[in-house]
Amino acid sequence: MRKFRIGLAAAVVLSSFTTPAQASEDTYIVVLREHILTANVTSQYDVSVRHTYSSALNGFSATMTAQKAADLAKDPNVVRVQRNKTHTISDAQNNPQAWGLDRIDQRTLPFDQTYYYSTDAANVHAYIVDTGIRATHQQFEGRVKEGFDAIDNDSNPDDCHGHGTHVSGTVGGKDYGVAKKVTLHGVRVLDCKGSGTTEQVVAGIDWVTKNAQKPAVANMSLGGDKDDVLDAALRKSVESGVTYAVAAGNSNGDACTQSPAREPSAITVGATARDDSRAYFSNYGTCLDIFAPGLGILSSWKDSDTATLDASGTSMASPHVAGAAALYLAKNPAATPQQVRDALVSQATGDKVTNPGSNSPNKLLFTNHGIVPPPPTPGCGRKTNENDVQIPDAGEYVGTAIRYAGCKGNAPKATKVEVTIKHSAQSDVRIELAGPSGRTYLLKANGTGTKFQPYYTVDLSGETKNGTWQLLVRDRSEGDAGTLEGWAITLPKK
Repeated sequence: MRKFRIGLAAAVVLSSFTTPAQASEDTYIVVLREHILTANVTSQYDVSVRHTYSSALNGFSATMTAQKAADLAKDPNVVRVQRNKTHTISDAQNNPQAWGLDRIDQRTLPFDQTYYYSTDAANVHAYIVDTGIRATHQQFEGRVKEGFDAIDNDSNPDDCHGHGTHVSGTVGGKDYGVAKKVTLHGVRVLDCKGSGTTEQVVAGIDWVTKNAQKPAVANMSLGGDKDDVLDAALRKSVESGVTYAVAAGNSNGDACTQSPAREPSAITVGATARDDSRAYFSNYGTCLDIFAPGLGILSSWKDSDTATLDASGTSMASPHVAGAAALYLAKNPAATPQQVRDALVSQATGDKVTNPGSNSPNKLLFTNHGIVPPPPTPGCGRKTNENDVQIPDAGEYVGTAIRYAGCKGNAPKATKVEVTIKHSAQSDVRIELAGPSGRTYLLKANGTGTKFQPYYTVDLSGETKNGTWQLLVRDRSEGDAGTLEGWAITLPKK
């Protein structure tokens, strides 16, 4: 049986019908025309129903021979008959840098160590079509409500794999989530090994379509080969008013070759790395709508009520967008899925993704539209930022910011910048200061023999005092890491 991917994506495949030499049975999904009753068809063909679909699709799944499936496909009341397929989830890729929230609320790098949001989306419901949710995890604060389990066919979608709990944490965890008070609903369509079938995935979509409380978003971090049945179910669910974010897939190929990534009614999401490059695994192409962080994303995990994991994939990028959709719906509860999609794409930051892939839209998720960060404390003089920031080994620039307002004139020629860094290999570290204009000033180069100084004096006379000043630190060699423990700058009144 052919398998598909969903943590690095998963889904469904079309199959033609051939009559085997022996009459072995398999599971098939039968899509009926509107207003045709399942019972009328099943009684005529003497098949035993496994699942009945009434919302996302009109039809059923049943076990039958290939010959009976072929006969059903010829019935004028039948739209399509498709053999059931197996879907599997991929292992998570570890990376210790949790950074997604910090990136999506700002237009440009470097990171400012802050996530601004103007709503917690407490009035929105998010449906996680995945492996279930560990409802008792502390990240969810009791906000996991009624759900559906297509594996055990009950209403208890516990997560024995972990993928769904991780995705849920990115959508709505109190620390790791984009929409921090959203109501979460687990829709389990994959088992403890991360495996499920087309009939189970469609059953999950069907349940969401029938039971979604509006305003509603859904996340499907799964994908695979083209599948008309899956796409049709998803399309019908979107038509019912549910906004879907879906993973683009992780084959480093064209997302238009996969479902549900190719479905135009969903928001298809590619993945980026910390430096705004397309993640090496992310699919691309015209079927993408937007990119979001997806490499080394820290979120909740299923092992305990406090467990976390760093994971990578377009599976991790998609829930950032689902959370952003929840933020938009919180303020625009009557918006249609198309309006939500258009708003997120129009608000996204353009031309930031390097190597986005052939024919991809160069759009990076941005959630801070219309949100004004807290103003800086008025006044001049010495200001500090004592937030600790980990300096990754041979990584990208990290740093923190200090803001000035209410000052007059430019900074002095001999400006004092104090820096406190703990690092076992001082010569590996490069330190720069970025002024309000965006220009950077070298404080300390990396290289043999270079050591930290308690303060650095730099000519900043070309910069106005008012605005945001950022201290940027980077480890340029492998083997050591450290911490930026704080810094200060002095800009006098006169």
